[in-house]
Amino acid sequence: MSTNPSDQDESAVIRDRRLKLRRLQEEGIKPYVRGYSRTHTTEEAAALLGEDPDSRTEPVRVAGRLRARRPSGGVIFADLEDGAGRIQLVLQRDVIGEEAQAAFLRDLDLGDIIGAEGPVYRTRRGQISVEVHGYQLLTKSLRPLPEKFHGLQNQEVRYRQRYLDLIVNTDVRRVFEQRAAMIRAIRALLDGRGFLEVETPLLQEIPGGGHAKPFVTHHNALHRDMYLRIALELYLKRLIVGGIERVYEIGRTFRNEGLSPRHNPEFTMLECYQAYTDYEGMMELTEAIICASAEAMGVGAEIAFQEETLNWRPPLRRARMQDLVLEATGRELVGEELNDVFEKAVQPTLRQPTFVIDYPVEISPLATRREDDPRFVERFELYAAGRELANAFTELTDAVDQRSRFEEQATQRAAGDEEAHPFDEDFLRAIEVGMPPTGGLGIGIDRLLMLLTGQPAIRDVILFPQMKEA
Repeated sequence: MSTNPSDQDESAVIRDRRLKLRRLQEEGIKPYVRGYSRTHTTEEAAALLGEDPDSRTEPVRVAGRLRARRPSGGVIFADLEDGAGRIQLVLQRDVIGEEAQAAFLRDLDLGDIIGAEGPVYRTRRGQISVEVHGYQLLTKSLRPLPEKFHGLQNQEVRYRQRYLDLIVNTDVRRVFEQRAAMIRAIRALLDGRGFLEVETPLLQEIPGGGHAKPFVTHHNALHRDMYLRIALELYLKRLIVGGIERVYEIGRTFRNEGLSPRHNPEFTMLECYQAYTDYEGMMELTEAIICASAEAMGVGAEIAFQEETLNWRPPLRRARMQDLVLEATGRELVGEELNDVFEKAVQPTLRQPTFVIDYPVEISPLATRREDDPRFVERFELYAAGRELANAFTELTDAVDQRSRFEEQATQRAAGDEEAHPFDEDFLRAIEVGMPPTGGLGIGIDRLLMLLTGQPAIRDVILFPQMKEA
């Protein structure tokens, strides 16, 4: 039995509300109705009033959650909240009657969902309100909302019970409205440039396109293991081979990795591929996507992120990985050692948005080698605030070279590297048919949203993040 006073208080409230529910049912009042003919949202109702301070509208019907009550003599003031905002309800004894007023206080609780009907007007203090001529209980709430002044402070509870978080923290709802605006803007930009949006398999026989450990499941009818995709890449590139010259997908991706402020095992990726361009073209596209996203979200080019101000105004800085490592350490490195030193010594220092270009071929099995130095490939990753949020290549179209690199990756897997790229014979067959010169880009939607909204953790931009056991 819990000894926490707040838990005991909540249990008492729940018990009292269940008793009230039973009493209402015995009195013939339906506490859960099938529908309600709402005529206006709170925002629409408020917009009906003109500039005349004495104007009144025809009766409207609004509905939402009861968030506050303030009895004052013969009047009850209350706040009704729906998905569009809040509006004040005014229940006057000489308008609605003494019994209806008493029932409003006796039968309803904060958190109940109700409907109310009456004209919209301004009170003497100028507050837009509905003069209630009638109301109806639509859904009885059996659990109390978090306390008004302290809100929902516990981060674990906020993530696990996102429905409460959205009810009491309007800033949280705003983040997810901005997320939707960002994705709409990205789609509009790509559609306007002639890209075709597609869907590719989440369940895959070979989890390719990235360095990550996949989730494994089993297909009973086919009697074989399958994998949740770790990337969208290889199927989209098959479509480039098939003649769809501009293609993209925004979809869920899964990686069997730990939880951190930057990592969730289920996340959203944008991947897009364009024939007859290269990683330079993908840099321009990345800048355009970020600018369109920021504009749609209502933020500027300079955005506060924690204690920093990030400047996203194009053109963004570009720097070669090898030059950054040489500057930081005085060492001229190549291969995997170069990337290892970069991740430890350089990546955390990349605060302003920076395209890090020209990666070692050993860690980039799907990218084209540089003609002037085949130790490196035409690849970039975009970093800001020490975080990676985009990855792009001039795609490898040489089928012979691609087979050789897959064979090298297979050797690494056999030696115990679970994140080495698996050998995909069907993808090689597609490349052998012939893929045009192509630029490819992947952007982490969640990480980009974090940086554009100033959110410290990936859980703050995913509605239902994965959590450790309570």
